[in-house]
Amino acid sequence: MILTPTSGFIKEAGFTHSLTPARNCTFGCTYCYVPTMRIYGGLRREDWERWGQFTTFKPDAANRLTKELRPNQVIYCSPLTDPYQPAEKDAEAMPGILEALILNPPRVFAIQTRGRLILRDIPILLRLAARTRLRVSFSVTTNRNDVRKLYEPHCAPFEERLSVIRQLRSAGIEVHATLAPILPCDPEELADALVEATQNDVIGDGLHHRSTKRYGATTRDAAFKISDHQGYSQWHQPAFQNEIYLRLKERIEGLGKRFGTGPEAFGWLAQP
Repeated sequence: MILTPTSGFIKEAGFTHSLTPARNCTFGCTYCYVPTMRIYGGLRREDWERWGQFTTFKPDAANRLTKELRPNQVIYCSPLTDPYQPAEKDAEAMPGILEALILNPPRVFAIQTRGRLILRDIPILLRLAARTRLRVSFSVTTNRNDVRKLYEPHCAPFEERLSVIRQLRSAGIEVHATLAPILPCDPEELADALVEATQNDVIGDGLHHRSTKRYGATTRDAAFKISDHQGYSQWHQPAFQNEIYLRLKERIEGLGKRFGTGPEAFGWLAQP
């Protein structure tokens, strides 16, 4: 199977299936929760021990997807790897997947990415948007590039991400900014920039901590070490995160858009 029935957070948000084109992700972000899931995330030992150093694309993904698609499905792509990770440039898995979706469109298809490579596929995405409810949820973590370089050095700088969002919106593709996770930032400045770029609601999710999340995925130790060394440990603490959420919410709602966290907010991506 290439489509997986959802459970947990993604199911609560309203998605019926998830689609993950590859195993392991060459963005290799220090905070990524997926390696902490190990076999429960469909990983092999080499994946979590060498996270970010390679990836393995699922063979014959487009043909397999064609056989599994149904009109009532609400699909999230992808909870485990970024579909537009750097390795996708050579693999070119997504164009075939998108073509399969055009032929057999589900009810909703949402793409979660932080990859500028998505711009390559705008012509195909527009064809898909004419056949189903397509949303792009573009990940932005901070407006501070000094912070980005610490936690996600292989990801695009803030201004470049805003540019990608604007290009998607200008092309006619519905795009949300998703703060996932929220790294040390200037909340008001970040809120202003995201609403200006997307003209849409903003979704947020903080760094996770095992002390407050006993089960399931959580932030990798690599990110905790960076935070401890740089003096950012408070950004992992629920009380401090709630303060940041309130500041973002006040600013974004003042601009006429919604800000939310958790399954309810991610559910905005799943709505028909």
